[in-house]
Amino acid sequence: MAIEARAVIKYIHISPRKIRRVADMVRGQGVNEALTYLKFLPQGAARPVAKAIKSAAANAENVHGLSADELYIARITADDGPRLKRFRAGPRGRAKPILKRSAHITVVVSEWE
Repeated sequence: MAIEARAVIKYIHISPRKIRRVADMVRGQGVNEALTYLKFLPQGAARPVAKAIKSAAANAENVHGLSADELYIARITADDGPRLKRFRAGPRGRAKPILKRSAHITVVVSEWE
């Protein structure tokens, strides 16, 4: 059974749909390879995803004594967080709703088998 370490970054003010696009690109890659790849992505979601991966790798090193070179991204998910409900003025005094979405990123890293 492989040793796993995880990290969760919560309340990121980016839509989960946008984060999932970036997460799908790095799923299954090695940690160092994924961080290098994320450094050059133009998407704004690349920074919080990289932060979550670095945190999970640090947890694996400090808690389980694993090297970052031996780790890969076993699971990465972007789930819905709370939504800020705002409104924009519409015609005839009506209110048009705006949902400002947030997300939670969960990263699980494991040893290569």
